[in-house]
Amino acid sequence: MSKVEKKPKTIKISIIASIILSISFILIILKFTIDPSTLEYLSTVTIRYEYFLGAALLNILYWFLWGARLMVLSNAIDKHVKIGLWESTKIVIANLFLAGITPSMAGGEPVRIHLLNKNGMSLGGATASVLGERLLDAVFILICVPFGLFVFKDRIHNEILNIGLTIGILVFIAAVLLFLYVIKNPDKVKSFLVFLDRKLSRFSKKKDKSKGKQIVDRINREVDNFHDSMVFFLGDGKKAFIKAGIITIIFWSTGFMIPSMILLGLGLPPFILESYAAQVLLLVIVMMPTTPGSAGVAEGGAYALYSVLIGSSLIGVFVLLFRFITYHMNLIAGAIFQYRIFKSVASFSMDMIKKQK
Repeated sequence: MSKVEKKPKTIKISIIASIILSISFILIILKFTIDPSTLEYLSTVTIRYEYFLGAALLNILYWFLWGARLMVLSNAIDKHVKIGLWESTKIVIANLFLAGITPSMAGGEPVRIHLLNKNGMSLGGATASVLGERLLDAVFILICVPFGLFVFKDRIHNEILNIGLTIGILVFIAAVLLFLYVIKNPDKVKSFLVFLDRKLSRFSKKKDKSKGKQIVDRINREVDNFHDSMVFFLGDGKKAFIKAGIITIIFWSTGFMIPSMILLGLGLPPFILESYAAQVLLLVIVMMPTTPGSAGVAEGGAYALYSVLIGSSLIGVFVLLFRFITYHMNLIAGAIFQYRIFKSVASFSMDMIKKQK
C-alpha cells in the first residue's frame, strides 16, 4: 500500500475509532446507570426542551467566540491582512472535525494555520496566532485548576481520576515552559529544526541540495516570523493579546455553561459553580493526548465528576446529552465545513493542504 493510500485509511480509522469509543462508553454508562428510578423520574418530571436548545445555541456561540479570538490575534499580527468574524469562525468550525478525531485536538491546529496562511498571513504569523490561542488556553486553565480542585477536594475519591488530573497539570506546565523557551531562544530552535530536517532527509531517496537549501531558508524565515509575532504580542500587540485573553475567559465560560443548561432541562439544579469547576478539571483530562478526540476518556471523566453532583440514576442521560452537544455536534458541523473547504473529509491529509496553496 502506498503512502497516499495509507493516509486516507489512517483518517478513516481515527473517525471510526473516535465515534465507536464515544458511543460505546455512553452505552456502557447508560446500561449501568439506568434503573427503575430513572424511568420513573423521566416519566413524571417536566423535561424542559428549551434548555437543551439553549445548550446547543451556547455551543454555536462558543464557535463564534473562538472565531472572534482568532480574528483579534490574527489581525493584530498582520496589519495588511484583515480577517472578518465569519471567515475566522468558518476556520474554527472547519478545524473541529480533525480536532475531534485526534488526541489533544492536535489535528485542528494545522487546519487553522493553513487556512490563515491561505487568507494571506505568513506561515510563521499564522502559527503564532494559533499557538497564542493555546498559550491563552493553558494560562486560563492553570489559573482555574486551583478553583476546580478546591470545589472537588472532598468529592473526588477516584484514584484513576486523581492520577489523570495530576498528569494533565504537569503536561500543561511543561508545555507552557517549552513555549516560553521557544520564544526566548529562536536560534536554538532553528538549529534543532535544521538538524531534524537533515536527519530525516537521509531516509529520502531523492538527494537535491538546492531543495535542501530552500528548506533551511524557509525554516529560518518562518521561525523568525513566529518569534517576531510572539514578541509583538508581548510588546506593541499587548492590547490585542489582553483583548484575546478577555475573549478567552468569555469563550470558555460560555462552553462551561452548557452542562448547567442540560441539568436545567432535566429538571435538576444547574450547579453553576460546581459545574464550572468540573469542566475545568475535565478539560485538563481531555487535553492530554490519549484517545482520538479523547473519546471514552471524556465520557468517563464526565461520569466521574458529575455523578457526585446528580447521583447515578440520571448520570447516563446527562452524559449522552452533554457529549452529543459538545462533541458529536462539533464533529457533524466540522465535517460539513471541512468538506466545503477541502472537498473531502475521510481522505484529508497534509498533502491535500499543500495542494490547496
